[in-house]
Amino acid sequence: MEAARRAAPAAMPDTELEAATYAKVAWRIIPLLFVCYVVSYLDRVNVGFAKLQMLNDLSFSESVYGLGAGIFFLGYFLFEVPSNLILYRVGARKWIARIMITWGVVSAAMLFVKTPTMFYVMRLFLGVAEAGFFPGMILYLTYWFPAERRGGMTALFMTGIPIAGVVGGPLSGWILQSMSGVSGLAGWQWLFVLEGLPSIVMGVLVLALLKDRIADASWLTSEQKLLLQEKVANDSAEKNQHISAFHAFRNAQVWLLAAIYFCLIMGLYGVSFWMPSIIKSMGIKEPVTVGLIYAIPYAAGTISMILVGRSADATKERRWHIAIPSLFGAVGLVASVVFGGSPVLAIASLTLATMGILSAIPLFWSCPTAFLDGAAAAGGIALINSLGNLAGFVSPYMVGFVKDMTHSTDVGMYMLAAFMCTAAILIIAGLPARLVNK
Repeated sequence: MEAARRAAPAAMPDTELEAATYAKVAWRIIPLLFVCYVVSYLDRVNVGFAKLQMLNDLSFSESVYGLGAGIFFLGYFLFEVPSNLILYRVGARKWIARIMITWGVVSAAMLFVKTPTMFYVMRLFLGVAEAGFFPGMILYLTYWFPAERRGGMTALFMTGIPIAGVVGGPLSGWILQSMSGVSGLAGWQWLFVLEGLPSIVMGVLVLALLKDRIADASWLTSEQKLLLQEKVANDSAEKNQHISAFHAFRNAQVWLLAAIYFCLIMGLYGVSFWMPSIIKSMGIKEPVTVGLIYAIPYAAGTISMILVGRSADATKERRWHIAIPSLFGAVGLVASVVFGGSPVLAIASLTLATMGILSAIPLFWSCPTAFLDGAAAAGGIALINSLGNLAGFVSPYMVGFVKDMTHSTDVGMYMLAAFMCTAAILIIAGLPARLVNK
């Protein structure tokens, strides 16, 4: 490979060639993955806005909502590992397209929900349909970027989470307020339909535009392909390539990472699913206004994700860049209760919490990909994501149950803060720096 590179024409020094090549790859891949992730997160959490009308229309309790919001993750958990292994075998292009088209159809079909049982079943099916999407994206990035560049790329891709909040909050509020009664459908029914359709469109675009391998990228020169293949091969050579997907399940570090991710996701979905209700409880009733305020923490989170990701790549340090934002997330959650009587301070506190949680999560994913490769990466990433995402089931149901018992989300926020502190402790005490700081 090195001989081929020397024989190829080199108009630029390697440093310039490398910079230009990665810039080209980033511009070709990241925007597409980013938009896919925006619509996936929107479909996953728009139930938090639908709740503002849905509970009254269908006479659901807070516990019914919490269970329905969370049961998505049971389907996700059951089918996550098989889905990611299929993606590893058949390629990202076909499988990610299949996932997106399927979940778009299921999401739009949420308009037919009438009873708690139907709510639970549809949310379960949505989780089954989406299983494998996120870990598949993380695995796909390892095919193009070595570990030293992956933190920043993962952070850019995962800014889809806060951007979904920035765009989705006002959009969801507008749909609830403006589409209510159109063609005999409630606002929350239109919400599911209109926010499900983009997933189907993006699935078709993935099928047309995504390339499975470096060798398939017609938009790269031969020299650029060789450079990328060499970088990725060198990165893979440093990992444990000789363990199968199922041997990864016996790796203690994989299970530790699953526990850390569980704690981080407790915070993420506690905020995501309940923030519209918390904002409304401050006396803000108009759905559009709720949506606009909802966008503020996510706008700040977008900036913090990018800055923290760049800092981690520049310093080649991962653990403290995960732990410190996690602690900021915990402080923000506690402060949102302490300052609950002041809407301005409460929103500022939720903004701090969101910035901390969102900054920690993309950098977390640079940890498993730093020591797993091939089938082991496919299985290990899927296992970590599926077990961690069980928190997506526990968190909204726990907060809903506590709210039914206490008529307040305060205790729930304290519990979520405890999980964020636990994540910080586990990442520092449990993971050796040599394993993940690359």
